[in-house]
Amino acid sequence: MNYSLVGAFVLILGAVLIAGVLWLAAGGAWQKKYDLYAATEDESVAGLNLNAPVKYNGVDVGQVRAIELDVRNPQRVNLLFALEQGTPIKEDTIAVLKTQGLTGIAYVELSGGAVGSPPLRVTAGNRYPVIRTKPSLSARLENVLTSVLAKLDSTSNNINAILSDDNRAAFKSALADIAIVARTVAARKDTIDTGITHAERTLAHTSQASANLESVVNRIGRSADAVEKMGNEVAKTSVSAGTAVDAIGTDVKHFSTQTQPELERLLGELSTLSVSLRRLSEQTERDPRGLLFGRKPLPPGPGETGAKP
Repeated sequence: MNYSLVGAFVLILGAVLIAGVLWLAAGGAWQKKYDLYAATEDESVAGLNLNAPVKYNGVDVGQVRAIELDVRNPQRVNLLFALEQGTPIKEDTIAVLKTQGLTGIAYVELSGGAVGSPPLRVTAGNRYPVIRTKPSLSARLENVLTSVLAKLDSTSNNINAILSDDNRAAFKSALADIAIVARTVAARKDTIDTGITHAERTLAHTSQASANLESVVNRIGRSADAVEKMGNEVAKTSVSAGTAVDAIGTDVKHFSTQTQPELERLLGELSTLSVSLRRLSEQTERDPRGLLFGRKPLPPGPGETGAKP
């Protein structure tokens, strides 16, 4: 019997058994394969540890493999996820940091992934596909509380400014003035009631006058229509008168052209007749008998003889 062969066989068999045990411990044929994805958080990741679960709509799909502070921007934290192959990580997938139960143990929750959205790919400048993130519930609550506290602080400062000593004194003075006015109004209550009654009557009369005014306005409208109609008739008459004046002007011009010479001769004869009548009047005034006995010849003057040569 060859003991060396037996020893070699035992050693080989032992090595095979050890390798098989290790292979089975690592998962063997059922070992899962993972794809790596990156994400960046803009908030604190307190409570999130390595190998923390990554869930997709509540289903475990991987683990957190790395948590590192961004050296270029310390307010950001870089995360690396190992997700099972076949997990539908798409461009609209969102990663949110959540807390599990009351223990405060954080994990990453994935959501989104519409049917028509394309799968998430590696982009230029990145080593892994980058999943988008949004603030966690605690971060949103913290932002809301911070904003509310800031507004409360501002409101408190404004209230303190309103309730300053000067404003309190002014408010006290205003209340005193209001009290004086109230007492004055109470003392003049009867007068105010009388004035209100008179005002009511005045409003009633005004309403009645408004109704009558409508009738007057209608009459004025009808009068305006009549005046407008009369104006149109006057305009027509003016046009007719203008035509008549033009015709009369033509006739006057024709009359002047034909009768002006005759009138000039008649005026000349009338002037001669007037001169003759004036002379006759003067002679009659000097010698009225001349109308009955005729004119006597004038006696010859000195140096004149009675016989004609």
